[in-house]
Amino acid sequence: MPARPPIGIYEKALPLDIDWYERLDLARKVGFDFVELSCDESSERQARLEWTKTQRQCLRDAVDKSGVPLLTMCLSAHRALALGSADAKTRDKGLDLLQKAIDFSLDLGVRMIQIAGYYDFYGAVDGGAEERYLDALAEGIVWASEAGVMLGVETMEGANVVDSIRRALCHVEALNSPWFQIYPDIGNLAAHGFDVGEELETGHGHIVGIHVKDSRPGEPRRVPFGAGVVPFVAAFRKLAELGFRGPVLIEMWNDNRPDSLDLIVASRQWVIGKMLEGGFVDDAAL
Repeated sequence: MPARPPIGIYEKALPLDIDWYERLDLARKVGFDFVELSCDESSERQARLEWTKTQRQCLRDAVDKSGVPLLTMCLSAHRALALGSADAKTRDKGLDLLQKAIDFSLDLGVRMIQIAGYYDFYGAVDGGAEERYLDALAEGIVWASEAGVMLGVETMEGANVVDSIRRALCHVEALNSPWFQIYPDIGNLAAHGFDVGEELETGHGHIVGIHVKDSRPGEPRRVPFGAGVVPFVAAFRKLAELGFRGPVLIEMWNDNRPDSLDLIVASRQWVIGKMLEGGFVDDAAL
């Protein structure tokens, strides 16, 4: 067992204008164990899934050289290509994207894909959106199980979404696959007003990763650590009680700011301080 759970940083927190080796090596130098890859709504990041074998090998080489894995992928592109959309073409595109993401993950050594819990983010959600979402995920789970890649549904912000671990667990139980579990975002849980500790306990045995960020009601992103409502110490104390040892991802968006390095260093130190207070890690493990 590792001395502590792996602590990672989101790709979007790191500088954009450097190559992959420099980005991964920078993450290593400031103390992170892994980087979470982003596949969002932008054509640039989705185009990665079309990379040639040579392009993929270059990224694998950067991982090997830096020693920092791309352990997880945040697949938020389904905001636009909704798996629960009433439009069959949109659903088909979303499923095609999911299959390509699984294939890409298999090639790059990504072990876990975080699936956004949006039924249909931009559409008018009707009574069938949730069922269509689950039907699509059932297809994706077959591909994921064949590839040995874990899918973890993220608790999201907003209405008509997978907003809680309790709701996510209903989907996990309905689809009944070891390859489909829960990758919650404690910032989103707190922004909704849920008791984060109770939610984490509800998901015990089904949580495969944790997104860590601060938030406020109606403001789920870009809230500086310590300026929001997330009960970090209580959350880490509960995770320690549950014996959780999976990846912990610090989610930040630094937009290529010149001080992005200082921000991620300070944020890592702040979060680790809360982990220590909650007994999630100890000084000897750091």
